[in-house]
Amino acid sequence: MLQKLTINNYALIDNLEISFGKGLNILTGETGAGKSIILGALSLILGQRAESRYFFNQQKKCVIEGLFKIDGFHLKSFFEDNDLDYETETVLRREISADGKSRAFVNDTPVNLTALKQLGEKLIDIHSQHATLEINDPEFQLLVVDSVAKHDELLNDYQSKFKAYRKSVTHLNDLIADSEKAKTDLDYFQFQFDELEKAALHPDEQELLEKELYALNNAEEIKRNLFGAYYLMQEGEASALVQLKEAGQQLGNLEKFDTQIEELHQRLSSTIIELKDIAAEIEIIEQRTQTNEARVEEINTRLSLIYNLQKKHRVNTNVELLAIQDDLSDKIQKVLFSDEAVEQLQKQLTADRTELEKLAGQLTANRLKAIPAIEKQVLATLAEMGMSNSALKIEHAPLPSKGGVSESANSPTLDKTGADHIKFLFSANKGHALAEMSKVASGGELSRLMLSIKSLIAQYTALPTIIFDEIDTGVSGEVANKVGQIMEHLADNLQVITITHLPQIASKGQNHYFVYKDDSAAITYTRIKQLDKQERVLEIAKMLSGDKPGESALQNARELLGSLQ
Repeated sequence: MLQKLTINNYALIDNLEISFGKGLNILTGETGAGKSIILGALSLILGQRAESRYFFNQQKKCVIEGLFKIDGFHLKSFFEDNDLDYETETVLRREISADGKSRAFVNDTPVNLTALKQLGEKLIDIHSQHATLEINDPEFQLLVVDSVAKHDELLNDYQSKFKAYRKSVTHLNDLIADSEKAKTDLDYFQFQFDELEKAALHPDEQELLEKELYALNNAEEIKRNLFGAYYLMQEGEASALVQLKEAGQQLGNLEKFDTQIEELHQRLSSTIIELKDIAAEIEIIEQRTQTNEARVEEINTRLSLIYNLQKKHRVNTNVELLAIQDDLSDKIQKVLFSDEAVEQLQKQLTADRTELEKLAGQLTANRLKAIPAIEKQVLATLAEMGMSNSALKIEHAPLPSKGGVSESANSPTLDKTGADHIKFLFSANKGHALAEMSKVASGGELSRLMLSIKSLIAQYTALPTIIFDEIDTGVSGEVANKVGQIMEHLADNLQVITITHLPQIASKGQNHYFVYKDDSAAITYTRIKQLDKQERVLEIAKMLSGDKPGESALQNARELLGSLQ
């Protein structure tokens, strides 16, 4: 429900705030006063294109803001999908700067115009006598039937399963395509895997081999230096150990004189023992260090294999090669088992398809039951509004294959709504053939037809606020009174805002707003005021007889308003 509309700097409006109530809200005023301007401003927060040339003040930005009460419209999922904060009282705002740049907000969170328009369409439905697109939209026509069929739970269940089914079909197609491609690559995968498996790689093998090869290539130099070190420590006449032993003897002769010297002698003795061990180990290493051409060739061969594999697979380590080997193994296994996976998924899809067809059949049965009731009630309402010669036929047919999903030639085509194609055919005049509604009805007739349809579906489902923009054009007298009564009944279930020039309709509203031009200043402004009881009597009297109504017009206005006392 639209609770409040605020307009700043748009057309003839500098600053305007309107609070709307529940039920039927009436807007009246002279032609050109600005009623359509208010609708134009409202359309901006519904995502319509904005042009700065319509600004009241070209130096300031235009701001339109609408406060909506949205509980009961099941919109939480929309807010979650668009990462918006859900509030039962939600604010839509549109700001257009003087240079034409536009920004949109939902509860102070910036959104793009697409999101604003999607949300706006769920909250406001503006209908004029020239708005024929919706009534000819197959989705809207199906919505009418589904509303009367009262199978929301069944339809939601079907749509959820259909969405999952389509996703599984896509997965199956991808699986088959991947399987076919993988089968053509299987020999190549197997060859690469066998090559890597035969190499029997180890993660740290390359580093160890490179170190061993480096040592073998420098064996002579290593042996020579080891021997030299051993000779200087142990073998030579003036070797380090011989001289250290002599130094130890000197300290031994002195240790009886000084405990500190005794300690140093002990430390030197320990060092000599450690050096002897070092010399012995050097000798062992030196003796086992040998040139080994056969081992050098063996290592070079192995490293050459590793380097070639790394170059082939464009990696630098054995760890990466082993990862590639594991990946190839996985690919081979997937190919080997892909047929089984495809077969299992196909079986599941067949079962899912059977379930979908069963649910679609239930939807079809419900829709076929609802169609006669819709035809009867819409025609009865049209007859009340002076269109007793109208004819309405709702055609039902299986969904054509184009745009739907069918499993075989014998299975029904399904789409997100089921297996049904619904088409409304209409004639406003006796003896005329039924045809698409936009081709056989005038603007006024289409408006009354839409009013009758909306009044019907409002009995079964929550509709957004509906705005009628002078759809009463071309009617008068008792027909106008009937149109007003139908709007009044429609407003029992939803908020209705209507712009009218007919007193019979204006008198039906719970809230009456008068739009007028204010010429008291240097610039003309569009203003709006909510009329009290006495002001409504005067306004409706003026609508009946002109600017200066007599007592009879005032009395007639009171009768229309039901306020004779």
